[in-house]
Amino acid sequence: MDAATTAKLDAIIDNALTTTGIPGAIVGIWSPSGDYTSAAGVADTTTGAPMTTELATRIGSATKPFTVTVVLQLVDEGKVELDDPISKYVEGVTDGDEITVRQLAGMRSGLPEYSATEAFVADYLADTGTSFTPQRLLGYVADQPVGFAPGTQFEYSNTNTILLGLLVERVTGGSLAEAITDRILKPLKLEHTLFPIGSEMPDPHARGYTNQTADGSVADATDYNPSWGWAAGAMSSNLQDLGRWVPALVNGDLLSAETQRERLRTEPIEEGDDSVGYGLGLFNINGWIGHNGSLPGYKTVTVYLPEQETTLVVLINTDIDGETDLVDALMAPITELISPAHIYGN
Repeated sequence: MDAATTAKLDAIIDNALTTTGIPGAIVGIWSPSGDYTSAAGVADTTTGAPMTTELATRIGSATKPFTVTVVLQLVDEGKVELDDPISKYVEGVTDGDEITVRQLAGMRSGLPEYSATEAFVADYLADTGTSFTPQRLLGYVADQPVGFAPGTQFEYSNTNTILLGLLVERVTGGSLAEAITDRILKPLKLEHTLFPIGSEMPDPHARGYTNQTADGSVADATDYNPSWGWAAGAMSSNLQDLGRWVPALVNGDLLSAETQRERLRTEPIEEGDDSVGYGLGLFNINGWIGHNGSLPGYKTVTVYLPEQETTLVVLINTDIDGETDLVDALMAPITELISPAHIYGN
């Protein structure tokens, strides 16, 4: 990328770290006018080890497009229909005969969020090393009614994607991790991307910091077990892999053209506001398509702007809300610079 733009991007990142509590940040931009990759701050606040562009982080809900892509591949293979009820694949789901695969992928099922329940929060904070099964996660909301008639509203819920992960396992006969590895990671050569079994992450990786603790104090969350996110948020990756993955995701490299069109058909998140929509396992925010992610210790945004054929990936090693907000500190000023007609914001 040209020297003037590079200097401005460097300044944006430096300002973000200077004026917020973000320990470290990794930014990558790939576009026809040039590429930019940079890391700033620290990967470890104890040792002062610098953040570098090679380090992996947990990507949280940026896992969702991986899970939904496998579901859509199964649609292409004739093994799943988007308008099938989830009860065809997973038993015991509230209103499972009425909720479709499409509605789960589009966050329009009405199913409540398991991670918002008091019981889950208490169990998780009591032991952040706990290995949660998908069935246990669904158990936290098993007796709760849907919040609205399926298909009538948008409401983001990790419960939706957990069910899609179980669908994948039912149809393929293997684990979700195996399906994502064999169907996405290997074909795209994403060698530093992982669906973990426990709390492992690819090496080398940045340490992550959170205040999601029993007493609200800041803690090192690097070794927290991400199984509670499973199909909705357990994966880890690095800048180079995500820079390869996002354009493949948005351009439909692993799907048929017809299925990709279905995926990209977004519905507004809020009535009357077309600037932010959700398709099948991805957001469209002012033209930037992809997904964000947040879980203890890390925040991520992985997006692609088709109009400019530009990929943008931003990773930070904290999820503490407020002063470390990834959108205000980095995404908005970066996109105001590189795509002023398409500013990424809430």
